[in-house]
Amino acid sequence: MSKLTINTVAVIGAGAMGAGIAQVAAQSGYQVCLFDLADGKAHQAKAQIEKSLMRRVQKGRLEHSELELTLARIQCSSRLSEVAGAGVVIEAIIENLEVKQSVFRDLEAICQPECILASNTSSISITAIASALETPERVVGLHFFNPAPVMKLVEVIRGVATADDVAQRALEWARSCGKHAVLARSMPGFIVNRVARPFYAEGLRALEEQVASVADIDYLLRKAGGFNMGPFELMDLIGHDVNYAVTKSVFDACYQDRRYQPSLIQKELVDAGFFGRKSGRGFYCYGEKSSTVEPNVYRELLTPVENVIQIGQWQPTEKTFEALTASTLMKGSSLLLKNTEQALNISMSAMLEIDGVLVIPTRGKSATQLADELGCPVVVFDYCQDYQSSPLIAVSAALQNTIQQTEKAIAYIQSLEKQVILFKDYPGMVVWRTLSMLTNEALDLVNKGGASLDDVDMAMKSGVNYPLGPIEWGRELGWQNLKETLEYLTQFYGEERYRPSPLLRQLAYGNE
Repeated sequence: MSKLTINTVAVIGAGAMGAGIAQVAAQSGYQVCLFDLADGKAHQAKAQIEKSLMRRVQKGRLEHSELELTLARIQCSSRLSEVAGAGVVIEAIIENLEVKQSVFRDLEAICQPECILASNTSSISITAIASALETPERVVGLHFFNPAPVMKLVEVIRGVATADDVAQRALEWARSCGKHAVLARSMPGFIVNRVARPFYAEGLRALEEQVASVADIDYLLRKAGGFNMGPFELMDLIGHDVNYAVTKSVFDACYQDRRYQPSLIQKELVDAGFFGRKSGRGFYCYGEKSSTVEPNVYRELLTPVENVIQIGQWQPTEKTFEALTASTLMKGSSLLLKNTEQALNISMSAMLEIDGVLVIPTRGKSATQLADELGCPVVVFDYCQDYQSSPLIAVSAALQNTIQQTEKAIAYIQSLEKQVILFKDYPGMVVWRTLSMLTNEALDLVNKGGASLDDVDMAMKSGVNYPLGPIEWGRELGWQNLKETLEYLTQFYGEERYRPSPLLRQLAYGNE
């Protein structure tokens, strides 16, 4: 297929996504034909673009001359024949395969043979869309994220028949618009919607098992995990109708793989019409009924403990915890404990002994299981991206503990000037378990040829604003740690949901 210099971009559909894509292309210097079959819809979208740009002008973020140039580049149409001269056509209409196939057949008939035919679909197979055409090799996915003028990521999706040069030109075009373009195969969920599933699923699983409240889980993942929003806040923002539909779509497309199993709690919200912010109620209430929900931190300030002993050496994962605790450890102390070696093997890191209570970083076993294996009281604490900057540390206590024993650990963490949230005993806890599953899902996608390691990290940081990419997290947390965490969870639940990816196993074996 010969190459065509792209001067004109056509956008099919003048809804929110179509208008956003048209604005991106026009601001990047391309002539744009914004098409919508509904009479006047494209002109309405252009008026909204003008309002959006005018707000930027008023804030001093855009020159008025640039606004005028951008608007001059956008031509509106309700006649599909007027997109015939475009170098790339981007479809942004309803998520319905048959409707999309019909539109693409029409585009194939009127557009130049060298024109790239692209879909902005977030969930429908590019291969399936292209299968209706005589020239499926010219079809590619260009998945922008909402709002398109703001979000940096574009997923470029290859179908089975997509030609190499079409995918490459699509990448180059997206990058010419200032976007972070990544290449993915047409697999269920592509990159972001697939890899992000555990972020929602693990929050919902913890809620189903009554580990903690919605507010506690969100607060922990924001303050300790470094995420901009907790899973329940984010699902409320996205809309439960949308988020649940995506989860169900990936679940069904992957032949009911239990890793993607939808949550009955979220289904209840959808059935009730509690979609989140847009309906005024989801996990939280909004509008007139809104109220601030405070996390359930341990309110009582306990008397600091006197005897704190460190066993073993901290892993790099806990280096900031080591720095936090270094000044409080008793110098020259030793622990007379016969099963110290066993304890170190179980925790895979250092631990603290506080008046007979072992305080251990989570690695996938519950505190109750560790207490049974070690024969002493155990409190497990969750992972923090930075223990020094995080305002809180979450802990879980073994069922065998007395409240007095658990409060020994809580008192010590309070003495480090940290808030404490006491969660129900839960293997892997919340942050560590979520990061383990995100990394595992990313590696599974890479292992199946869905995307490269680097593109997965770029996609998750640019598309959903994760503080690190899941591959970066995996390197930081340790492949072996994550593999064993997932193996413990698989054994605990007796489910395939937590099975380690073959690539995670290979990376873990390579680092042993």
